[in-house]
Amino acid sequence: YLHIQSDLIVSIPSLTLSMKRGGTDLEKHRDLLVAENVRLKQEMKMCEAQLQELKKKHPVKCVNCEHSQENVKLQEKLAQLKQEAEEVKGRLSELDLEVEQKTNRLAEVELRLKDSLAEKAEEEERLSRRLRDSQETIASLKAQPQQIKYVIKTVEVESSKTKQALCEAQSRNQYLQDQVGMQRQVLKEMEQQLQNSQKAAVQLRAQVTLYESELERAHEQMLEEMQNMEEDKNRAIEEAFARAQVEMKAVHENLAGVRTNLLTLQPALRTLTNDYNSLKRQVKEFPVLLQEALQSAKAEIGQAIEEVSSTNQELLRKYRRELQLRKKCHNELVRLKGNIRVFGRVRPVCKEDGDGPEAASAVTFDPDDDAILHLMHRGKLVSFELDKVFPPEATQEDVFREVQALITSCIDGYNVCIFAYGQTGAGKTYTMEGTPENPGINQRALQLLFSEVQAKASDWNYQITVSVAEIYNEALRDLLGKEPQEKLDIKLCPDGSGQLYVPGLTEFPVHCVEDINQVFEFGHINRVTESTYLNEHSSRSHALLIITVRGIDYSTGIRTTGKLNLVDLAGSERVGRSGAEGSRLREAQYINKSLSALGDVIYALRSRQGHVPFRNSKLTYLLQDSLSGDSKTLMMVQVSPVEKNTSETLCSLKFAERVRSVELGCGSRRTELGSWTSQEHLEVTGPHCKGKGTPARTGQSCQTLGLCAHLTL
Repeated sequence: YLHIQSDLIVSIPSLTLSMKRGGTDLEKHRDLLVAENVRLKQEMKMCEAQLQELKKKHPVKCVNCEHSQENVKLQEKLAQLKQEAEEVKGRLSELDLEVEQKTNRLAEVELRLKDSLAEKAEEEERLSRRLRDSQETIASLKAQPQQIKYVIKTVEVESSKTKQALCEAQSRNQYLQDQVGMQRQVLKEMEQQLQNSQKAAVQLRAQVTLYESELERAHEQMLEEMQNMEEDKNRAIEEAFARAQVEMKAVHENLAGVRTNLLTLQPALRTLTNDYNSLKRQVKEFPVLLQEALQSAKAEIGQAIEEVSSTNQELLRKYRRELQLRKKCHNELVRLKGNIRVFGRVRPVCKEDGDGPEAASAVTFDPDDDAILHLMHRGKLVSFELDKVFPPEATQEDVFREVQALITSCIDGYNVCIFAYGQTGAGKTYTMEGTPENPGINQRALQLLFSEVQAKASDWNYQITVSVAEIYNEALRDLLGKEPQEKLDIKLCPDGSGQLYVPGLTEFPVHCVEDINQVFEFGHINRVTESTYLNEHSSRSHALLIITVRGIDYSTGIRTTGKLNLVDLAGSERVGRSGAEGSRLREAQYINKSLSALGDVIYALRSRQGHVPFRNSKLTYLLQDSLSGDSKTLMMVQVSPVEKNTSETLCSLKFAERVRSVELGCGSRRTELGSWTSQEHLEVTGPHCKGKGTPARTGQSCQTLGLCAHLTL
């Protein structure tokens, strides 16, 4: 125990001495850094003072010369060096703070060691006293032999207590040794940090030396430039002085000539004085003459403005008449060529679009042309030309007024198709179906057909039937049938006409508005809709309203059959934006697949390919009659005007332009004589027949029918 205690007493002072020595070195290093920092500051102040003196002694007077530009560059470089010096000062202050923190930690370690040494000394004193007491007790017991047995026991008891105390002292000594080891480790870490700080200080000192050399070099360059500028200034002064002397001499010579001229100009001056007096009298009379001239000029200008205004009004009236005539000619050309007509309709901004810049309108219109639409997409203005563009303030009556001529042609035996295309929430269902208070194209079309049929009731007998179907997940379903979930097939007519029909599809005869409302209500209940992120009631299927008009002429017996397909396509949008999951995701995939198939068909028709992939989708296969060469087709593209939907709006408008460029050929009228069989159709064909006795659609020769019945419209 005494040996351990002595080792501890020897090691602790040495540790304390080394820590004191380390703390002293840190303080010395800190003092050196502080002194170095002070010296750098003094040198910086001296350099700045010298620079100010140089500026005062050699003021720069030249402007926009090479020396001034180089001086500006040197000043910028000097400012950069000052900034770097400030950074070095900041790093030195950080090092000072770090050294101060380490010094404080060393002081704390010294205090803890002193406390440990004091406790150890007290423990040693206590154990020494107990040891002396034990020795005295043993000596007194030896002096009493009769009680040795009892003394031995007492000594044993005292010895066990002493051993326990010794064990406690040893454990305490071990604890102190551990603490000393920890303090040594901390001291090593602090020494390592001090070495790192010294290395950083050496690097900073090297940078400061580099900056001093740069500063000295810049100072020398500045002095040299100042000297050059002074020389240039003196040279410029000398040149200016010489030039001024030459100019002064010339001025003296001119002055002598002027004096000579003054003597000769006195007679002329008198003449000019007389002229001046006469001009003065004319100036007094000038306001009256000017007022009269202004009044006459105003009258002439007003008359010219009236003539130009009337001419402009006449030109504007002629331009508008020419524009309307051009549109009519274009529409007639479209009808003859068989292009698919494309109308665009922009819905108003509603509260569901939210607030902020994303809800702002990105669509503008051409005030002089109702077929032009402009879209601002990603900072670029993209223009589209359609056959007609309806702005947000357009009513249902305005839209129907443009399509009613196309609808009435189905009474004459034409196949007509109107389909609405666009992203979810763009207003397709509103345009096609509308509301009970403001119906859309579907109900207005049937009302128009009723009125037209009633007007021709004296010469024709018409029958109007309605079928409502939907294509849901590539399955065709009858919405008016007893089993709406039953899947139907699309087949060719057995009469060889090449027309398509759907076996088992319910045809509901309609005669009045009540019948129409009943059909629409029943079909709307069975149609599949679902909520998505983009629309609360999104159509998840393609809805088709098929109106068939069959007529017979009382006088000639000719029968006509016209079909009007009114299609409300499902919403097109990216799956990620619609938020579709599970069954909704599957529906969206089928919708996009069918719309993609429609795009493939449009591309094939546009590029005049030999094979058109109508069978790739139930939608395109069912619309084959409407997209082939003997039909009239109108596409109503619905777009949203808000900023956040510009990507979908751009895709819809680009698709609309592609559709508009498709040529289907001239539409044909389907008629037949009442006395003929169903296979003996008379078709009024376009250029497909060419008078060779083969109908364009039936594939039968005119000789088989018994006569050539190709009447070209």
